[in-house]
Amino acid sequence: MIVAIRLATAADAEGLPDIERDAGRSFLAIPDLAWIASHDLTSAEHLSRIPAGTVWVAEDADAGLVGFLNAEALDGEMHIWEAAVRRDFQQRGIGARLIETAADRARAAGLAALTLTTFRDVAWNAPFYARNGFEIVEGDARLSTLLSREAERGLQRRCAMRRRL
Repeated sequence: MIVAIRLATAADAEGLPDIERDAGRSFLAIPDLAWIASHDLTSAEHLSRIPAGTVWVAEDADAGLVGFLNAEALDGEMHIWEAAVRRDFQQRGIGARLIETAADRARAAGLAALTLTTFRDVAWNAPFYARNGFEIVEGDARLSTLLSREAERGLQRRCAMRRRL
């Protein structure tokens, strides 16, 4: 299996919701978060960040697109809005490679850290990111605002994380 990581193109955007949907099916195992598996997804958010060069895809030679990471430079840091890998390609280091690609780009742009918000107690969320160098942060104004907005949309048990570069 050879999975290449590359910048996303506008043509990739329409396939990213399928990856999100597939990865989201893992939430069916968590009763109070099962609704995430049926959440409506669109390619518009991805498409809006592709021109900035902050969306990467993981592409398998046979299976096509199998993962992505969608980020944005904000306040001197690279914020990861979403990362997803198809369930049949998980546990192969693809997510970690996507994170490293974003970290490399952030360093090259002179950014100080990667940030994100995620579920605190879901194995493939905060614990995964902790294994990839992220630490939970509290009291950061920008990240606290994001957590508040997420809570208003029904996302509970979330935390903010940062990986210094």
